[in-house]
Amino acid sequence: MRSRPLPLPVLAVLLAVLVAAGVVGATRLLGQGPVEVTPAPSAADPACSTIARRLPVSVAGQARRETSSASPAVAAWGDPAIVYLCGVVQPGPSPSCQDVNGVDWVYLQLGDGTVFTTYGRDPAVQVLVPRAYAPEPLRLPDFSAAVSMVPQGTRRCS
Repeated sequence: MRSRPLPLPVLAVLLAVLVAAGVVGATRLLGQGPVEVTPAPSAADPACSTIARRLPVSVAGQARRETSSASPAVAAWGDPAIVYLCGVVQPGPSPSCQDVNGVDWVYLQLGDGTVFTTYGRDPAVQVLVPRAYAPEPLRLPDFSAAVSMVPQGTRRCS
């Protein structure tokens, strides 16, 4: 039995699929695939969905990226990724606390950036900003309108 060659339209579709698969694979190798993020312990809090609806389209001029989680309490922008998490553990009082556009944030310097966690709001929100976007506190105003949807409690930065 002799095999027949595939019709030209079928070959074109197969070639397009192979090229697309190669682009997706290359993109993931280059760090452009979904950002691996695990939702925070209280990510299911309804307030996290309220905040998510007001998250910015871009942060520091960076477009929003896909994450490994479908939770609205998780988001990321850019590469390296600026990561947003809602429903994190409430931080305690800290001298490393600052008000940015009416939202209090406790911050912790890391070797490769800064972690900011809202103070006095429940649920708490955390934003991880890589050093590539320094000065890191300048990225917080992008989140202020969304985070302010959760009322400020009695605890405030002093």
